[in-house]
Amino acid sequence: MEIFNTLDPGLRTWLVIPVLIFLARILDVSIGTLRVIFVARGMKFLAPVLGFFEVLIWLLAIGQILQNLTTWQNYIAYASGFAAGNYVGMVLEGRLALGTAILRIITSTDAEDLVQQLRRENYGVTSLAAEGKYGPVKVLFMLVSRNDLPRAIELVNGFHPRAFYSVEDVRYVNEGVFPPRRGLLKERYLSIWELFRKIK
Repeated sequence: MEIFNTLDPGLRTWLVIPVLIFLARILDVSIGTLRVIFVARGMKFLAPVLGFFEVLIWLLAIGQILQNLTTWQNYIAYASGFAAGNYVGMVLEGRLALGTAILRIITSTDAEDLVQQLRRENYGVTSLAAEGKYGPVKVLFMLVSRNDLPRAIELVNGFHPRAFYSVEDVRYVNEGVFPPRRGLLKERYLSIWELFRKIK
């Protein structure tokens, strides 16, 4: 704080405060984006914790705005930080790849090779015969950890490049067959997550 007060007042007003507001908005909106996603996925423990920090950081940012109402840079920094925070939040959520998804695959060609390969890699696959517009099709249903989704889609494209598939997020899952967990960090995270699920 002492270093902040020793800065040139013009530099502090025109550059330092707007940059701090911008960064604070990126942080609080990113946290807010993750919080909304966690609420949608039923993560009852993590969402309130994120909400606390989101509002705390927002209050700090809006406090600087109210103390410097005549400085237009603060308004630009506030709005720009909000826009950037939405993008950063979505990128973070994509990197975390939390949760589970349903992967539906529809193909008009024989899917037995694909089903066998998916099962060899420990994916749980349910296969059904169905009727499409142009004749018989195979419909495959899979519950996939979002972290493993790219690999599952890669297998589908490798065996059936023209297959139709769709992905849908799942809020709750009871049981299921999934590939082995990879990496110590992920193991620890999933163990903690299982503990949170028991608490809620």
